Amino acid sequence: MKTEITELLGIEYPVIQGGMAWVADYHLAAAVSNAGGLGLIAAGGAPAEWVREQIRETKKLTDKPFGVNIMLMNPEADKIAKVILEEDIKVVTTGAGSPEKYMADWKAAGVKVIPVIASVALAKRMERCGADAVVAEGTEAGGHIGELTTMVLVPQVVDAVNIPVIAAGGIADGRGMAAAFMLGARGIQMGTIFAASKESVIHENYKNSILKAKDIDSRVTGRSTGHPIRVLRNDMARKYLEMEKEGAPFEELEKMTLGS
Repeated sequence: MKTEITELLGIEYPVIQGGMAWVADYHLAAAVSNAGGLGLIAAGGAPAEWVREQIRETKKLTDKPFGVNIMLMNPEADKIAKVILEEDIKVVTTGAGSPEKYMADWKAAGVKVIPVIASVALAKRMERCGADAVVAEGTEAGGHIGELTTMVLVPQVVDAVNIPVIAAGGIADGRGMAAAFMLGARGIQMGTIFAASKESVIHENYKNSILKAKDIDSRVTGRSTGHPIRVLRNDMARKYLEMEKEGAPFEELEKMTLGS
């Protein structure tokens, strides 16, 4: 299956595995790449040398293209940006900030840069600074989210930019992929469904919770902090939402989620 995304990234299928911190490690990235998609190592809040180790382990398991996802608010983002160059990574996806300060060096090294965006304005800004494509992620996604739905966001981004658009948020099978292509996307990114895969390092109990989840089994926490996150409905999510409702300070909320 050929699209602008398969041609851009040198992959067989226009499917990208989402960058999920502490979930998307070398096992998962290599498995997705070997299956014909694009696997990603998620840097998350990890130190740069951990990212380097993950890259090297991935190279032992696949000779197919793979990439790294960088959360640009990571204190070690500058170091990770250098690791990308030193380890000859050719695809980077970014979130939680703008990659503009790294763009010149990455582009000079032939790195394809794909920011994850949640608005038309941000998509246009990323195109202006040299992005090769964008991931338009709707609020149905797991993890950090924006406010617009995938159905609303994707076609508007497609109309606004001249680079390929990858749809994300609530996509988990071929039906979702077909719908994304009808909206004008040239590829898809999926995270949660890969988190539940055999190659994922998360606990089997959590995988089963994902697979058994129904339509009402997710919650959005963190709205009061300005950083909304979609999570599975569970005791911790209920407690967090109660604390938000009661006006708990940011520091108390942050302490509750450290390491989760």
